[in-house]
Amino acid sequence: MGSAAAMPPALATAPPPAGADAFEQAREVALERLADFRGRLVLVPLDEGGGLWTAELGGLDWICAFSSEEELARFAEARGEAGQEWTYWRVVGAWLLDELAPALDFPCGVALNAAGPEGEVFPPVRGIVPDAAALDGEVAA
Repeated sequence: MGSAAAMPPALATAPPPAGADAFEQAREVALERLADFRGRLVLVPLDEGGGLWTAELGGLDWICAFSSEEELARFAEARGEAGQEWTYWRVVGAWLLDELAPALDFPCGVALNAAGPEGEVFPPVRGIVPDAAALDGEVAA
């Protein structure tokens, strides 16, 4: 009764559970989207004071970024500000995640195309922003 039994051969060669495949596929898609964003030129609106336009959602601040002027216009329209002129920077996504977001004095993620049907978020966590700026990373001393 106290001896260990060997795993039956059928279980040893069985494919991983379906959930593991779905997780790996979702992880790969997320990594591809992150890589695409990091290499993409995006528009980042500025506020009236010339600072980054951010929005708070779920207790976290988000830098709003847009893949095109059309996406920025959709966002402005959704806010009821379609007639307003929006000043923005054109930056590469990697610079936004690696340099700009960590330079802020508060944790901040990036929301891409916030008003669009294909919106994406890149939260300030390890693997997306530098560890020192990540909510789940090492705090810089």
